[in-house]
Amino acid sequence: MKLMLSNVRLAFPNLFEAKQVQGQGEPKFGCSLLFAKDHPAYKALLAAVEEVGKAKWAAKWPEVKKAIAVKDRSAIHDGDAKSTYQGFEGNFFVSASNKVRPTAIDRDKSPLTAQDGKLYAGCYVNASVEVWAQDNTYGKGVNVSLRGVQFAADGEAFSAGGAADADEFEDASQEDELV
Repeated sequence: MKLMLSNVRLAFPNLFEAKQVQGQGEPKFGCSLLFAKDHPAYKALLAAVEEVGKAKWAAKWPEVKKAIAVKDRSAIHDGDAKSTYQGFEGNFFVSASNKVRPTAIDRDKSPLTAQDGKLYAGCYVNASVEVWAQDNTYGKGVNVSLRGVQFAADGEAFSAGGAADADEFEDASQEDELV
C-alpha cells in the first residue's frame, strides 16, 4: 500500500549510495522518518498497517498483530526506545529502506544529489513509502519500503550533521612539516 508522508523529519539519510546496515545483509538505501503522535502520518500509517495485515493474514491478523508487536516487527516504532539519538525522543518513527535508489527531489521536483546537501538529518521531507507484509523464513512483520523523498523545509540539523568551516582552523602554512 503506497502512502505519502508529508512534512516528516528525516534521520539517518542514506539516499544516494546503497550501504549495508550494521555491516550485514545486502546494501540498501534508506532512512528513518520521524513524526509526533498527533501528526497525520501516524494515523495514516496505523491505518495502512491494519489494512495490509488484514489483507495478508485475514482472520489470523489479531493474533499475528500481537506477535508482531511483542517482537517490535511493525512499521511504526516508539522513538523513546532510541532516545539516545537526537530527534527521536517523544516521537514515533518508521525505518524505510529499498534495494532500489529512491527518487530524491527538491520542492520544485528538480533532482537532488548528495553534493547538494539539501537532504540532511533534521530537515523536513515528503516521503513516498510502501507498506507491505512480510511472512518468510525471517518471520512475520509489517515493513516500509522507501520509494522517494522530496525536500520540504529546513530544520535544525541533528548532531554530526555538517562539514567544518575553514575559519575553524589555524593557518598552518608557515609551520614545519610534522615528522
